[in-house]
Amino acid sequence: MSGILDSVNLRTQMVGQNRLELLLFALESDQQYGINVFKVREVLQCPLLTEVPRQTSAIKGMAHIRGETIPVLDLSEAVGRDSVPKDQRQECFLIVAEYNRRTLAFLVRKVDRILNTQWDQIMAPPTEIGVENYLTAIFEYEGKLIEILDVEQILADLYPMPTEVSKDVADDTVREKAKDYQILITDDSSVARNQMQRSLEGLGIKVTSCNNGRMAWDLLCDMADRGVDVTTNFLMVISDIEMPEMDGYTLTSMIRGDERMKGMHVVLHTSLSGGFNVSMVKKVGADGFLAKFNPDDLATAVVQRINQVENN
Repeated sequence: MSGILDSVNLRTQMVGQNRLELLLFALESDQQYGINVFKVREVLQCPLLTEVPRQTSAIKGMAHIRGETIPVLDLSEAVGRDSVPKDQRQECFLIVAEYNRRTLAFLVRKVDRILNTQWDQIMAPPTEIGVENYLTAIFEYEGKLIEILDVEQILADLYPMPTEVSKDVADDTVREKAKDYQILITDDSSVARNQMQRSLEGLGIKVTSCNNGRMAWDLLCDMADRGVDVTTNFLMVISDIEMPEMDGYTLTSMIRGDERMKGMHVVLHTSLSGGFNVSMVKKVGADGFLAKFNPDDLATAVVQRINQVENN
């Protein structure tokens, strides 16, 4: 697994092609799960953990990895299943990943392989299973269903995030201006959509939300087909990068390729970390990049866009 991040150039070429790589892993059963390789820093055998006093959550301790102290989350327990017994941890693996400005290690039973696929093969979970679950997408491979966990929901339950925008970022004057605008947000994670919606509506701005890039693209095309100028109807599009059916990179590329909407202001908003994303954003022609989730950073991007529109 040491070479998990060695193919950066290849991944750069995949941008805008709706492609992704999944690292497959298992918890306490043979059921396979997937995590986007972009989020993975490394995979290693679980070392001895330094326990945290009075720890009552699924965080089982801290691992000391390459000079850094990283909290270890028992992913089985986090999703409501049996935790890994303490005497079995060193038989397990850690997936060290970056989410929402945090570096965490996920304790899993088994790590399988990296699978290349396309976002249009990744589907949203059936609505019949309800909303009280940690699934964000499913994928059929070799006759079996691979489940993609909503890690943002898991982390939000562990570390609740405030959504209120500070007055230093948006005063009453800004909030009054914001009432005249509407934003399109796109994210497959319900917790991410709700966080953004609460922050933006707290500014007074109107919000339209979509669950994935395909839904957003269909909405924009339908409006454009009816003669609506989507570039003035929406102040901006704020889109996640990782989404089933159509990712944010592909959505941005398609917007830029359509004469009716190529002037749309697009910001990519993602839990993927690092400077790597900045180069991806530039390649597909997005106007900016936001790391999830900070309400003031989100509001700052919106305020800057409002000022840009009103000063032109």
